[in-house]
Amino acid sequence: MKIRNVSPADAARIADIYSHYISDTIVTFEIDPVSPEEIGRRIREIMKDYPYLAAEDESGTVIGYAYASRFREREAYRHTAEVTIYLDKDRTGAGIGSPLFAELLNRLRKTDTVALIGAVALPNEPSVRLHEKFGFRKVAHLEKVGFKLGKWIDVGYWELLIRKTG
Repeated sequence: MKIRNVSPADAARIADIYSHYISDTIVTFEIDPVSPEEIGRRIREIMKDYPYLAAEDESGTVIGYAYASRFREREAYRHTAEVTIYLDKDRTGAGIGSPLFAELLNRLRKTDTVALIGAVALPNEPSVRLHEKFGFRKVAHLEKVGFKLGKWIDVGYWELLIRKTG
């Protein structure tokens, strides 16, 4: 497996991976499909300030991606980022997520980011395990804040402080 920066040329494959999570799961609150063009726009916007990574298999096919983005728009949040990871639905549990997430965190440690936030739609035990494996701790639980696929969904927030502050 190779981990590299995403490029806009990856937008169609990323849209394909993401589409499963939109249509078949509660892990994203998006309901409508996202076009490769929109994914490309998001990639360009995110990469202005944060890392956006792709994991490729031996054939060069993108099998997962991870990125950081602004946690909130207000300027005082500028040292806090939200982290996101998605894997090809047929490649979960294959040892892709940990190295991809580790590389994202390593790159974020080289920035002025202090706090990382993982927002997890619940239940989602694999995501909880991944965050906690890297030292994130649960700091909040919001009940019934989303409604998708005919059910109410809770969201938990996990936080990791990656830099000491004065």
